Amino acid sequence: MRVALTGGSSGIGAEVARKLGDLGHEVTAFDISEPEVEVAEWIETDLSSSASIQAAVGRASGRFDALLNNAGLPPRDGLEQKILQVNWFGLRNLMDGMLEKLAPGGAIVNTASRAGAMWRDNLDEVKALMSLQPDGLPAFISERSIDATRAYNLSKEAVIVMTMAETENMIERGLRMNSVSPAAVSTGILQDFAAAFGDRMARNVARAGRPGLPEEIADVIVFLASPESGWIKGQDITIDGGMSAMSVSDKLQL
Repeated sequence: MRVALTGGSSGIGAEVARKLGDLGHEVTAFDISEPEVEVAEWIETDLSSSASIQAAVGRASGRFDALLNNAGLPPRDGLEQKILQVNWFGLRNLMDGMLEKLAPGGAIVNTASRAGAMWRDNLDEVKALMSLQPDGLPAFISERSIDATRAYNLSKEAVIVMTMAETENMIERGLRMNSVSPAAVSTGILQDFAAAFGDRMARNVARAGRPGLPEEIADVIVFLASPESGWIKGQDITIDGGMSAMSVSDKLQL
């Protein structure tokens, strides 16, 4: 396969690139930093900049069998606008630009998060974000008092909703799209999530026994990019070591 991957320089993305390379696939990485793992091509891309995205898409030549929208920012205080710019607008803009470069039968995999699991409860705000133009983002954040943690959660809620909402459109294009929702993965940004989610995350990790490993998330992403997952469409796959199941069990007093 020939695969386009955003965020391939570290964490989950680096593991995805490594696994795809080990399997003999060709990876083009879109990232603001050069990947440490070997890839076929690195296209420097700033997902907070529409001009950078447009230039990067223009540099991507030929057809791709999969697009893996993995890049994203964690919840860090003061970065609420950039989080939404990268995690939602950047992801969507690059995907839209790459659609015509995907081969028939191609796959799109979006990295969401378990932090987006409350999308049903926040659907009005999710729809408001999805209908927003980027220049309306500062007012949107101010009017709704969105902090960095809410910005992160909202961005991932939007990714999950978009993945479902675009299912039929992708089928008509001869494509398929799914998302993955990891929780508490042991990467360089794990402390950002610990600071944002505090005791709740610590309790969940303790109950699960450990945080996830980036290679465990990468395995699922690689599978969803492969032809072997061809009948899986419009799904959000939660990868959390049982955290969601235990939460539901608690609520239902099972």
